[in-house]
Amino acid sequence: MFIFLLSVILLVLTPGPAVLTLAGIGASYGYTAGLKFLAGLICAWNIVILAVISGLSSLILAIPLARTFLLTVSVVYICFLAYQIASAGGQISFRRPSSYPGFKSGLILNLLNPKAYAVNSALLTGFSIYPINLQMEFALKIAIMNATWIPLHLFWLQLGKFLNELNLSSCSQKIINYLMSVILISVIIFSIVSF
Repeated sequence: MFIFLLSVILLVLTPGPAVLTLAGIGASYGYTAGLKFLAGLICAWNIVILAVISGLSSLILAIPLARTFLLTVSVVYICFLAYQIASAGGQISFRRPSSYPGFKSGLILNLLNPKAYAVNSALLTGFSIYPINLQMEFALKIAIMNATWIPLHLFWLQLGKFLNELNLSSCSQKIINYLMSVILISVIIFSIVSF
């Protein structure tokens, strides 16, 4: 079980679209906006878990046209979120609350996030914790994954909030926003190459 927990921590800590966007939202828009986005990520994370357990994700991803379509939609959406972070500018207090990426954005991102499916597939099928009772094993894995995943994502949001609270100059804030967006797009390029 220790190796499973360590794997969850390492897979969640590695930068992917969800954590990078969450940190970017914390840096660009603040903690409250990030919490709304995180709530959407959490809901989608658990929907993805259920899709992996039920085999629905494997069924859909086995169809080449569906796989290409989902990858394309995910790339476009993540690039849109990267644009939102980059365009937040240095005067974040002047942004309208309705323009912040919130719950819906987090939900959509993680439902389209290729890393979410890959990580969940690896964690749910790659480790045997309680082989005698599959339902118990999945329940235990889901509990461990959520108990690890949520605090680690709060860490990323806190990191973004920390950057936000440094009271950096407008120019420095813009540079951080651009950097977060470039890193996010780099992760997307890596996802496409490895897909």
